[in-house]
Amino acid sequence: MNENRKVRVAITHGDTNGIGYELIFKTFAEPEMLEICTPIVYGSPKVATYHRNALDIEANFTIIKDAREAQQGRLNLLPVFDDEIKVELGVASEESGTAGLRAVDCALEDYQQGLFDVLVTAPIDNNEQFHFSGQSRYIEDHLESEGTGLSILINEGLRVALATRNLPLRQVAESISKPSIVNNANALFQSLRRDFRLSCPRIAVLGLNPKAGDNGLLGSEEQEIISPAIEELVDNGIQAFGPYPADTFFGCNNAEQFDGILAMYYEQGLAPFRTLTACNGISYTAGLPLVRTSAEIPDSLSLAGKGIADELPFRHAIYLAIDIFRNRAEYEEPMGNPLPKLYKEKRDESDKVRFAIPRKRDDRTPHGEHHNTKETH
Repeated sequence: MNENRKVRVAITHGDTNGIGYELIFKTFAEPEMLEICTPIVYGSPKVATYHRNALDIEANFTIIKDAREAQQGRLNLLPVFDDEIKVELGVASEESGTAGLRAVDCALEDYQQGLFDVLVTAPIDNNEQFHFSGQSRYIEDHLESEGTGLSILINEGLRVALATRNLPLRQVAESISKPSIVNNANALFQSLRRDFRLSCPRIAVLGLNPKAGDNGLLGSEEQEIISPAIEELVDNGIQAFGPYPADTFFGCNNAEQFDGILAMYYEQGLAPFRTLTACNGISYTAGLPLVRTSAEIPDSLSLAGKGIADELPFRHAIYLAIDIFRNRAEYEEPMGNPLPKLYKEKRDESDKVRFAIPRKRDDRTPHGEHHNTKETH
């Protein structure tokens, strides 16, 4: 990689009635953002101008016809359609949602040609007027790459992934299997090593049932599926622990002892994530050749046109995409002399020794760990 070339960041404008342009304009109002990357906004000059005027934001952008024309030091805007589109800020519509996905389609075509390095997507809400499965699934389905993506929610040291897709609760239990847990935990492990440069990441696996099944009294999935999956992960050299009851795991600050958390379903992982983080986090789709991040802003459409959208998570999504792109390049270099490349974690490990020391498989449950803490050496 040319160290002198800034990372080329593709940015899709999201729902054209939403907060995409507000996030983009506020983010690049900071001059240093143009010093660390070359942005290419996939959008519409007319829609961008409408948002700029409606929000009374000072913003300059340079219209380009091809991603190859992107200039450093400029907010480059690449039109993805020429037709007129009605903008009604904060109003859900099929037209505005479709306009957001047209930007994603155009960006993915350019990615296949190697015209940018990373992708950051502005929000598109699933609503009563525009039903779709979410941008993560959409990008995965249209990327024409092998393998599946794994969504990881990131903020303030928390990295939470889900063992199941977004599902109705009644479908969660039947969707959990030993292979799916092993595959998702392995994808999380590989991402922590490659994308975040953690040399020996620790992964916590949550239980499915209340009190992690309470020794089978409240459900058998922990004994029959989740614990065997953890044993297989350990056999494969992955530092996996659990299954942990979700209530005490998050409530007792155990989360900070781990580099990644695998929750069993949406509410189990997302409710504590949004409660424990001071501001909105970042969604990262791991496991794909394309580095794609987004700001995790629930119900973003309701914020549109008010000038109150917080651009900080969007800016951090750009930072994270750049960091992951560089981490991958470093990770994939020939490992002729790997020692200088190892990631040094900047935190006190004194209270975490019991999580870092490999133990027998039967000591990897939360119950076993309590006994381990009483050992003396």
